Amino acid sequence: MEASMVEQCLLNKNPSAEALRNWRKAVSLVKNHRPRYQKIKAKLRVGFQTVRAAMRIRNGNPTDEDVSNFHNNPDKLASMVQKKDVKILRSLGGVNGVAEAVKVNIDEGVKSTELTMRHETYGANKYTEKPSKSFFMFVWEALHNLSIIILIVCAVVSIGLELDTDGFPNGLYGGLGILLGVLLMVTVTAVGDYNQSLLLNDLDKEKKKIVCQVTRDSCRKKVSIYDLVVGDIVHLSIGDQVPADGIFISGYSLLIDESSLTGESEAVHIDEKKPFVLSGTKVQDGSAKMLVAAVGMRTEWGKLMETSSDERETETPLQVKLKRISEIIGKIGLVFAVLSFIVSTVRLFVEKAAQDEFSSWRKADSLRMLDSLVNAITIIVSAEPEGLALAVASSIAFAWRKLMDEKAFVRHLSAIETMAHSTCICTGKSGTLTTDYMVVDKLWVLDQVIDVKEPSQLLENVPPVLLHCIFKCTDSEVGKDTRNQTFVLGTPTESAILKFGLRLGRDFGTMHSEIKLLKMEPFNSEKKSMSVITCLPNGQIRAFCKGASEIVLGMCDKIIDGSGEPVQLSEEKGKVITNVINEFADKALRTLCLAYMDVEGEFDMHKDIPSLGYTLIAVVGIENPLRPGLKEAVETCLAAGISVRMVTGDNINTAIAIAKECGILTEHGIAIEGPEFRNKTNEEKSEAAPIIQVMARSSPTDKLELVNNFMALSEVVAVTGNTTNDAPALHGSDIGFAMGIAGTEVAKEQADVIVMDDDFATIVKVAKWGRAVYINMQKFFQFQLTAKIVPLIINLTSSCFTDSTPFNAVQLIWVNLIVDTLGALALAKEPPNDCLMKRPPVKRTEWFITKTMWRNIIGQSVYQMAVLFFLIYVGIPIENSQGGNATDILNTFVFNTFVFCQVFNEINSRDIDKINVFGGKFSSGVFDAVLISILLQIIIVEFFGTFASTVPLDWDLWLLSIGIGFVSMPIAAVLKCIPVENSHKPIAVVLKCDPVENSVVEQHDGVVEFNFPDGIELV
Repeated sequence: MEASMVEQCLLNKNPSAEALRNWRKAVSLVKNHRPRYQKIKAKLRVGFQTVRAAMRIRNGNPTDEDVSNFHNNPDKLASMVQKKDVKILRSLGGVNGVAEAVKVNIDEGVKSTELTMRHETYGANKYTEKPSKSFFMFVWEALHNLSIIILIVCAVVSIGLELDTDGFPNGLYGGLGILLGVLLMVTVTAVGDYNQSLLLNDLDKEKKKIVCQVTRDSCRKKVSIYDLVVGDIVHLSIGDQVPADGIFISGYSLLIDESSLTGESEAVHIDEKKPFVLSGTKVQDGSAKMLVAAVGMRTEWGKLMETSSDERETETPLQVKLKRISEIIGKIGLVFAVLSFIVSTVRLFVEKAAQDEFSSWRKADSLRMLDSLVNAITIIVSAEPEGLALAVASSIAFAWRKLMDEKAFVRHLSAIETMAHSTCICTGKSGTLTTDYMVVDKLWVLDQVIDVKEPSQLLENVPPVLLHCIFKCTDSEVGKDTRNQTFVLGTPTESAILKFGLRLGRDFGTMHSEIKLLKMEPFNSEKKSMSVITCLPNGQIRAFCKGASEIVLGMCDKIIDGSGEPVQLSEEKGKVITNVINEFADKALRTLCLAYMDVEGEFDMHKDIPSLGYTLIAVVGIENPLRPGLKEAVETCLAAGISVRMVTGDNINTAIAIAKECGILTEHGIAIEGPEFRNKTNEEKSEAAPIIQVMARSSPTDKLELVNNFMALSEVVAVTGNTTNDAPALHGSDIGFAMGIAGTEVAKEQADVIVMDDDFATIVKVAKWGRAVYINMQKFFQFQLTAKIVPLIINLTSSCFTDSTPFNAVQLIWVNLIVDTLGALALAKEPPNDCLMKRPPVKRTEWFITKTMWRNIIGQSVYQMAVLFFLIYVGIPIENSQGGNATDILNTFVFNTFVFCQVFNEINSRDIDKINVFGGKFSSGVFDAVLISILLQIIIVEFFGTFASTVPLDWDLWLLSIGIGFVSMPIAAVLKCIPVENSHKPIAVVLKCDPVENSVVEQHDGVVEFNFPDGIELV
């Protein structure tokens, strides 16, 4: 009953008096029950914590780690970073604990003497690469061609039939000759594909050559990412690619783009709370230092690379275009082959029907049918311009390696071809048109202009705030090399200002340590300024700002006057400073303003650095001289029909002065500022774009918009860029050029070509080589098409009117090898000459086979067919001096004459327009190919006639063959005098200016020769 009363008391909110009495009886033993309950609760908590601690000691806590567990344990380090396990990191004592585990001092970095040991312990920063295909794999793939397979089967069947008819060994020769020819053709195809593969391998290796900045031996230096080891202190800045997995040490406003790993487009903010940085990601904003914790295949990027597919560039646009043409020619060859086989077969059956032998079938008839099939298949194989693949691969590989020597690394092979069509180059100024060396030339401070180059004019009493701004508002560093020489590691602009500060006799290290840096907003193209928040030794919070002169001036409302005191910036004083800026800019000086602002009270680090209320300290004028040879390079572009436009973030007066000095800005063009262009309507932009030659104070968006307008006008646009913000313009243009020295990794990744010396003249060299590759392909195609047309028509005609064809399978394969192999290797590797940059660019819409080429092809084909038809059907008197059959001698002579026609036509093809084809003969491979072709022809005719169905010839027939072939050269000269509609006009006519007469020129091999005019000029 008492229990029920207690229950009633507990459940009822208003218990009765009796229930309350029973409840008190039940708990009468408990005195002061509330305090006692709290004491019991506390004892229980202590008990549970004791048991929990005991269990931790016994079993170990997964989140409490000892530093020693991570020493020499690369897998555990890598696992912590990849899982982004902050708990383990905190249990180790943060990044300092990890540094202790890997035995490195964060301030001093890794010691050079430890590199080998760290490589062995933690691994190298290299990724497992898939093995490339061997040469024999390409041979195997080439053997899968259907025509090749049919030829092999026919050759084997031919050997079987001829052995039964002619016996051993005579029955082997015909089939073995075909098999040897097939083997040579397969080898040629495999060599072309293998060379392309080797080129792509070299391209991949060059793409992966990335340099990063580290602290080693207490010095900041540049090293290859492949030389990184666990424990390295890596410095990250905007546009860098993170080279290894690491842990954030310190930094400002670090934003990491992890889209390459996660696919997420939103950048991740990295700080002490989110300290893990993964390899392969990009720095979108800010700067930082990180401790390398995992390298190579232990990183997340390494594992991704291991599983990713090989996304190589397979075919260039020119290769695709030539492939379509090859397919057309192959189909034509197929038609000719089918007609030839049908005619031969019908003739055989008609003859058997006429002789009343239709019902009987002999071995000779089988051999005849087999020969007809072999000849038909050979026509198909020889008609296909297999040498085009080898020619394109050889030409591009040759140009790529030569451009590497010229300090241009082509990341995408199609860029070489595209530069043949380029009509416009939008280039930056600093570091591209000008040198990488900058020096402070003028300084406005304390209400006076100082010529920095004059030691007598240097200030004796330098305002401390000026030095504070110079040494603290920077993301560069001053250090000592092994010879104790001072060096500055940073951009040319930063280096110039820091060197000026050092020249004033101040120590960077001392001043840098006195003032504490709290926050930094690095320079970017949008803001055109950088700002920092610092704490002075007296505790005062001070902001410094440095950047584009008019931008920073607009942020100021005060100025330091002649007495060194801040005063209000009046409108009149503002005009004076503006005039100083313009005066500096008119002298082609790059202008910057330095300013500061004292912050009242504490500064909230989560807020942006203030953008108004600054006090102007100084105006700096930095001299940035033009690169040597720049003016000549610009003139070369203009002469080649390529317009050059400067797009820069500098002051417009500075840009105009530089543009006029190097010849970019002419009386027909205009200079405009980015904001002015930005505010125009689309129609106004389209109208203004053709005459814009200089765009100053441009943002990355302005550059992209200008490029899009040019491309809308059917211009083929090349763009240069350095920064991360230039990536859209580099990617959106036809050809993107990133600077190898000043460019960020993000810009380089979006570029087609990396200019390793940052020189504008290198871009002109790429254009010249691009034109050389394109015209070399035209030369080779003209030569090859002539060599394909003639035997096709002759064999088809002969099979229709006679019982045999003049050229058998082995001879056709032999001619095909001479044309495809030696011709491809010779004509495809012709170096460029200066004449290429004196004609307008090739239009993208222009058909690859021009009317000029058709003129040369048809003219040479008509001559060769006329001669060969005469020799076949009329013949020449032949003395049977060597005891051979007259028919065999004539057939050999016809074959020999045809080969020599191709040999001399190869020389004719060195220039499509010019009569003089001997310029640069000592550097050209054509003449070497001609000599090799002649030597091989002598060998096959005189010594291997059994396989090729030839007989030795007398010396007079050799001379006659050479003479007939040589006649093709004067015929080529006459053909080049025949005008065609699309002949290249001299660029002087295109530009409506007087041509420069220069009859004596220096060829590309250094030999000075008379410059013969082309045929059109003669007419």
